[in-house]
Amino acid sequence: MISKDTIDKVFEFSRVEEVVSDFIALKKTGANFKGLSPFTNEKTPSFIVSPSKQIWKDFSSGKGGNVIAFLMEHEQFNYPESIRYLANKYNIEIIETAESAENVQERNERESLFIINSFALTYFEEILSKKDKINKYLKDRGLSESTIQNFSLGFSNDLQNEFYKSASNKGYSDDFLVETGLVISTDDKKIDRFRGRIIFPIKSIAGRIVGFGGRIVDSTKKIAKYINSPESKIYNKSKTLYGIYESKQFIVRDDECLLVEGYMDVIQLHEHGIKNVLASSGTSLTKDQIILIKRLTSNIIILFDGDQAGLSASLRSIDMILEEGLNVKICSFPDGEDPDSYVKENKKDFMLDYVKKESKDFIDFKLDINTDFHNDEDKKVALIKNILKSISLIPDSLKQEVYIKKLSSILEIDEASLFRSFANIKTNKSLKKSSRKLYKSKIVKVQSSEKESTSSYIYQLERQIISILLKYGAEEILFEDTRLSKDDNGKVIETKKEIRSKVFEKIYLDLQQDEIEFTHSPFKNIYNKLIHGFHHETSVSIENFINDLDLSSSKIVSDILINDEKYQLHDWERKNIYVKKIGSELSQLVNETILNMRRFLIDKKITELQEFQKEGDKNDILEQVMSYYRLKKVLSAKLNRVV
Repeated sequence: MISKDTIDKVFEFSRVEEVVSDFIALKKTGANFKGLSPFTNEKTPSFIVSPSKQIWKDFSSGKGGNVIAFLMEHEQFNYPESIRYLANKYNIEIIETAESAENVQERNERESLFIINSFALTYFEEILSKKDKINKYLKDRGLSESTIQNFSLGFSNDLQNEFYKSASNKGYSDDFLVETGLVISTDDKKIDRFRGRIIFPIKSIAGRIVGFGGRIVDSTKKIAKYINSPESKIYNKSKTLYGIYESKQFIVRDDECLLVEGYMDVIQLHEHGIKNVLASSGTSLTKDQIILIKRLTSNIIILFDGDQAGLSASLRSIDMILEEGLNVKICSFPDGEDPDSYVKENKKDFMLDYVKKESKDFIDFKLDINTDFHNDEDKKVALIKNILKSISLIPDSLKQEVYIKKLSSILEIDEASLFRSFANIKTNKSLKKSSRKLYKSKIVKVQSSEKESTSSYIYQLERQIISILLKYGAEEILFEDTRLSKDDNGKVIETKKEIRSKVFEKIYLDLQQDEIEFTHSPFKNIYNKLIHGFHHETSVSIENFINDLDLSSSKIVSDILINDEKYQLHDWERKNIYVKKIGSELSQLVNETILNMRRFLIDKKITELQEFQKEGDKNDILEQVMSYYRLKKVLSAKLNRVV
């Protein structure tokens, strides 16, 4: 585990503008830098980097955060991978916290395997550079030099143990060479696994070499066309996707993944400018691979060869993809064609047009490949049950309903009958929801449950509080403090006095006094951390504060800091919320924001009491309602408006 001192040093020395510029061309504009978004296909730059705040914001995609957030979004690193990347970039020694001897040994062994694979990569690339015949073969397959280099292709000479001797002479351990699978150990000798083959390095999402694939050049040999590294401590086939390092940013940008079968499919599509593509490394698609894709996009198009093997593989994959909540379409190619051959013959635009036109959702796909059901009622029933079973795997009940209604429309079968059959399938699988609940649920109901109205009163007010604390929390200013109380007759009395206070203290005490809590959990989390920071430090470093937040919270803070100038609280007057802009006097801004929060709380209380009035003591509740209305009137007067 990486030590806190190491992480602190990484944040101390890392500069977001330097890291981002390794991936994006940035241009200085005033105090900030600007560039084209790496997450969308925009033409006008809207990607902003703020060196002073050490944050970035992409207005076209809505993403933003600190330097770690950028690496996690752009490179799809996890947190430790991001720290290690930055430590390597800035030559910071990574110190690990105390680990057990077993953990240290395990980590060292894994690192040794990575080091050997890195050596092998360079070795195979160097051999390929000297092999004119093999280079000609690759060029004849349509690959350019840049594509060959981008995928780090190599070659292993057809000699029994040339690689082994070279690695052994460099001092690499026989045990580790065998563990990587680069060398096969027999009773009396060591043999190179990939001899006489073109080498396809298999990279992790972070770009580390975890294994290799090898393809024969001479197809007349009676040996396997492709072979792969065996599984090891660093290579798990079921958790690896070929091309993920080269393709990840394009999958994120296009919000879509093309899933193919082989290495050459991936490479050939890249050669023709179609780069949002992955292959399942010669295995059937697994749940772990789908979860890996899910980190990049929710949309998958399976491109399969027009043969029985490709069809079977696609059918197996569909249900697993649906079960993970992803959207899946299937595109089949004509007999004898695969993505590699098709794109070479027809080029990029034709290929993309074909995929767009021929991609079908799983219902249309299953109906198309089972054409004989039209004249056979038993086959028709079996097919319907098969499709309903696939639908039952989808976690989203709204999607389930939409697909069932589509199936009903296509086959002209009573919708209610399908929902009853669907309920039986779900019951048999011990799933919780019944078809009756699903059938009665309406789209509008789902939409209302998903609604997180970012234009609502309280959302904007809570955001305003966070914005004030981030920018002015530690400032000490003069406030006109108003205390509201009631006399013996229930009349609301105002008491005014001026007090000098820090902004965070004023906000904290006022909200605490009225027992006002944040309703949006991300804002609540940020608010609590800010107040804690102000209470325990003389000032809060915004840069350090962002670095200590989780990814989603750091994005929110970055949005507020960079976006506030453009953030228009339009339509507030129509909604009876009046808050001064940032340029107004700070004390008035704070007071009016808190008054609005109080007014919102009163409206909420009135609504609750009116609901209780149906069951409780109507006179008593009515008196409470009137009391709140009087208080609301005072607050409204202070905000210069009429109730």
